[in-house]
Amino acid sequence: MNTETTHDNTVDSATDEERSYGAVRLVIEALLKFDPATRRGILQTVATFFSLTLGERDATKASTPSSASGTPSFAEREDLPPKDFMLQKKPKTDVERVTCLAYYLTHYRNIEAFKTTDISKLNTEAAQIKLSNASNAVNNATQSGFLVPASRGAKQISAPGEKYVDALPDRTEARKIMSEVMPRRRRRANKANAGTNAERQA
Repeated sequence: MNTETTHDNTVDSATDEERSYGAVRLVIEALLKFDPATRRGILQTVATFFSLTLGERDATKASTPSSASGTPSFAEREDLPPKDFMLQKKPKTDVERVTCLAYYLTHYRNIEAFKTTDISKLNTEAAQIKLSNASNAVNNATQSGFLVPASRGAKQISAPGEKYVDALPDRTEARKIMSEVMPRRRRRANKANAGTNAERQA
């Protein structure tokens, strides 16, 4: 009797291990579809539901390693088609769309400096609606601080632009990030205008 009981327990234990492995595999496969910030939020929500506490060490293991800027590098990115990436980020304007495409070129294609034609080609590959005027959209994204000039007339995504895309589709958080940058830009512009006016009056 004891031998049979031990054998049954071993079978049950093995079944539990297989189920646990299967559950972990399903969770990982599901989380691979999201960016690191979204994964972290999902894990925290699940932990809260089950009254669990994620320590700093656990959170670090659960999330994808990131660079010093908080944005995972090209080598750390999983293979995600541009169509799926744009579906996740849900850009609503041409400026947001251009910025998301610039982000994808930088972090998924390792193309840090790009031309408007690169943006247009990726936009088509991602099965997005054609940009009415790609050049204007790129210029507007630059004026908004999402892109910055690079060498030979190319553009590259700015640090605030990267953070903005990281926050999407949470548009409230994304706008909060930009609002922390734009006021400083406006203050500098106001100071420059004040200096110009003072020179004119003199």
